[in-house]
Amino acid sequence: MTQDILWQTKLAARLHDPAEKALVLLRDPAGHEGGTSRALTRLLGLDSIDGESIDPDNDQALASTLFGTGLPRSIYRHVQRADWWAAGADRPQWPMQSITVTTRQGEQKTIAVAPWAQVRWTRRPVLIHPLTGAQFDLGASGGLAETDLADLKQRSFDHFAGLLAVLGAGQSISQDQRKTLLTLWRFGPELRESEDNGKLGALWHLLPADTRIPDHSIWDHLDLTSAFAGAFAADPDGEVALLSLSIGPVQTFIAAARSTSDLWAGSHLLSRLAWEAMRPVCEQLGPDAILFPRLRGIPQVDLWLRDTMGLPDALFDDCNWNKGATDANPLFSAALPNRFVAVVPAGRARQIAEAVEQSVRQWLRRLGDDVVSRLLATAGYDVEHADVPYAQMRDQLEGFPEVHWAAVPFSLASPRNETKQTDLDTCALSAAMAPFFGANEGEDCGFLATPAWKILQKELDWRDGTCFFAPKPGVLYPAIYDLVERALAAAKSVRQFGQRIHEGWRCALTGEAEWLTTDRAQLQHSYRQQTDTLWARVAARKPAWAKNGEHLSALPAIKRLWPTIFAEEVGKALAATEDGASLPVGRFVVSTHTMALAHQLDQWLKRDGPTVAELGAACSRHGAESVALPRKLATAHAGRPALADAKRLPGLLEAARDASDDTALEQVQSLVRSTLAMGTDKDKGEGIRLETYYALIMLDGDRMGAILSGDDANQIRYIDSFHPDVRRGFEQHAEGEPLIRQYGAQQRPVSPNRHLAISGALNDFSQTVVRHVVEEEHLGRVIYAGGDDVLAMLPVSDLLPCAQRLRHAYSGTLPEDKTGDWGDLRRTRGTLHCRNGFAWLDGRLMRMMGEHATASCGAVIAHHQAPLGAVLGELRTAEQRAKNEGGRDAFSLTVIKRSGGALHLTAKWGDAIVVLEALIDYLRASGVSRRAVYNTLEWLVDLPDPESEPQLLEALLAYQLARQASNSEDKTKAPQLAARLVQVALRASDTPLPWLQNLLTVGEFLARETRAGARS
Repeated sequence: MTQDILWQTKLAARLHDPAEKALVLLRDPAGHEGGTSRALTRLLGLDSIDGESIDPDNDQALASTLFGTGLPRSIYRHVQRADWWAAGADRPQWPMQSITVTTRQGEQKTIAVAPWAQVRWTRRPVLIHPLTGAQFDLGASGGLAETDLADLKQRSFDHFAGLLAVLGAGQSISQDQRKTLLTLWRFGPELRESEDNGKLGALWHLLPADTRIPDHSIWDHLDLTSAFAGAFAADPDGEVALLSLSIGPVQTFIAAARSTSDLWAGSHLLSRLAWEAMRPVCEQLGPDAILFPRLRGIPQVDLWLRDTMGLPDALFDDCNWNKGATDANPLFSAALPNRFVAVVPAGRARQIAEAVEQSVRQWLRRLGDDVVSRLLATAGYDVEHADVPYAQMRDQLEGFPEVHWAAVPFSLASPRNETKQTDLDTCALSAAMAPFFGANEGEDCGFLATPAWKILQKELDWRDGTCFFAPKPGVLYPAIYDLVERALAAAKSVRQFGQRIHEGWRCALTGEAEWLTTDRAQLQHSYRQQTDTLWARVAARKPAWAKNGEHLSALPAIKRLWPTIFAEEVGKALAATEDGASLPVGRFVVSTHTMALAHQLDQWLKRDGPTVAELGAACSRHGAESVALPRKLATAHAGRPALADAKRLPGLLEAARDASDDTALEQVQSLVRSTLAMGTDKDKGEGIRLETYYALIMLDGDRMGAILSGDDANQIRYIDSFHPDVRRGFEQHAEGEPLIRQYGAQQRPVSPNRHLAISGALNDFSQTVVRHVVEEEHLGRVIYAGGDDVLAMLPVSDLLPCAQRLRHAYSGTLPEDKTGDWGDLRRTRGTLHCRNGFAWLDGRLMRMMGEHATASCGAVIAHHQAPLGAVLGELRTAEQRAKNEGGRDAFSLTVIKRSGGALHLTAKWGDAIVVLEALIDYLRASGVSRRAVYNTLEWLVDLPDPESEPQLLEALLAYQLARQASNSEDKTKAPQLAARLVQVALRASDTPLPWLQNLLTVGEFLARETRAGARS
């Protein structure tokens, strides 16, 4: 097989159904095959149920108009088979009735129909969430029923014609079929329309593949068909396998960090390694071969499409990553997980996996050599003759990253009927699964033991000719996926370990490997006793790469220089010049100190930022440089003259602190306090107290492994996937047929559609929604957002509202959006709306994880000078506490006090956060003393069990809250607040009194003026 045949096959598969199929089905007299894709094949080779059939020669004649040459019969069969497999993998079956029709040649053929399973989707446009079964009825707001059929087809045709025109394909797309395929894969789902004609554009990427089962898009179906067809064509025997591969380790690689820059670098570099692992698969088989994660729209993949695959620059003009030379550019987001699942040719699975391992390690080795060269050049060494650090780098990178993989061929369940791909033999598959399930020989297990498979495994006939047809191999995707994941887990458990000898002093950051040096004799002595090492020179000349006394080994060195290297890479990617010059890219790292002051700076700027006369002179005297501000702060106050001073204030504090002069530091602190107090009732005194605490949050989706494997207890049933009209017909048809009812009631197993839906939802959540919530709605900074994992830094004041909003957005169910017409909600631009598992933002409808999906969050509030490594350790502990003690779908907050000790609060989302915020608001009221908490804590330990006498606890708590309030308005609020506190404590914990103590203590800390006083 040549590569031309591979891309021709995949392109034929991508064109076999039109994108607008759902909009023209049962409306277009020519049938949906008359749409813009000029469908090359039809399911079962029939024109329609009236007996009109298509001769394969006619298919070749049609193909010639698209490719300029006839389409070989072998490609036609690959596409036909791939379509069958894709439909079987993604779509539930339902009872069909057999009828006899006459073909054009006068032959009698039997076909299957379900007259009750027909949907005119434009009349009732319903989308079904594949993870929850929730129905998203576009109703009148969709505006599709009134849209002229010819107009729909014309708009679709214009879209694809425009893409081909940019590609320069002219009248024939045979010039470069790979470029054509990649263009249609990447930009086919993006219909760009004007604001006054954008209804179809907003819905285009979610148009269903099958109107009867509108839980997966036409793009999902085309992707999967192309993946199967390509793998069939690339395998000598026409067989495919599922390949699962992961790289690691993850946590230890990210955790080694001394600054927020290190933290970002570890996350982003791991994401880049993940892409370098996926790239060989994409280059050999196309990006649609990877089912999880979904790669469409990932900025790093776009860059590969443009710069390596040669797609025209003009196609990417509207992409966000192609705009803005700062680290707000989406290219700086860590977007990819450390594992993938792909459809590959069965005979080449090992070869592909080994190519992945070689590719990712070679890329890292080249990066390591580049890092050493930069360090040597900066330190003033002769790069060509400094062999020692290069050898250290190569030695320490040996075997990193770890690559684990497993592959399972679909041929374990080969069809006995090759022509129809039916009558599956699952004996080999069952035998392969048995050891992983502890099953006996010949005993079915996993998906093969489910009632749904028992019904589907063979053709069954009922009354009136009604039957379930024998399934095709795609139906067995759940069993193949389950087996490959278990095999991968087994492979990880037996990983090889190669011991290495490190004789000298170790890395200052990890303590694991030797630090890089130009002279190995230096390793025998503490670097604290040496002043002319590689790292000492680097620290003197490039402080961003190393602090004084910091000596790093290979991986920490790569992470430390990665921000510089990647910023240069982005600069080259964005450069508009033809001479290859790099565009300077500003990379702004928001320090923990700046984040702590963010809300106070915001309030100061809202007062037009009056300053004191001494500020400019102090900045000059201490050499204070401008620092990066949170995006919302910089954007909201753009154009204000005081914004420049706002950027210098944190830098002034940090410069004075680094000078190690206590007197000078006190003077600077007094100056900054006076500046931020300008325009308030404290501007005549010593100023306000400066906030010194910031917050980190780590959000993680719950039970993601179970969701991906289909073991989730909230898995929807087959019948939940049906369009409401089809479901009604199915239920009527199932009356008196227990097997049919039993099938409909079975939980749907995992499918490619489910994986594509999950990956798409996680991409939209992490790349679009998270950044909007953290950096547009709040004053935070996203450090990492990839899939269901989020790491962000925030001012303390924004911690609770931001964390709760992220949790709601993850599921796509914001409380404020539960009522009201969706059409009204979506008219608001710049505002995030979530409902029924979907999100709407800036004219784009996105599927989120659904109402059944939950997430847990660890949060830490720490002093800005606390060692970041220790803070991250507490953050991971808090996240685990949320999942374990909180029972998932929970948050756990740790406050690390500068004076020593820590506060902890763990609870479910919702009421606990609402009541905590109510307590904070009450305590920060001008007429309430914080002694209300101190006094309560003193006598709380002596109270009886509140479960038996909750009224007593409410009364005493209300008494103390009211007693410390100086005005009548606050006193009247005390009883209601006390009742809410007691109620949430009783629901939140088996030990309500200690839990209430924690809540009150945390509330008092958060209510202090330096942080709560800035709450907007």
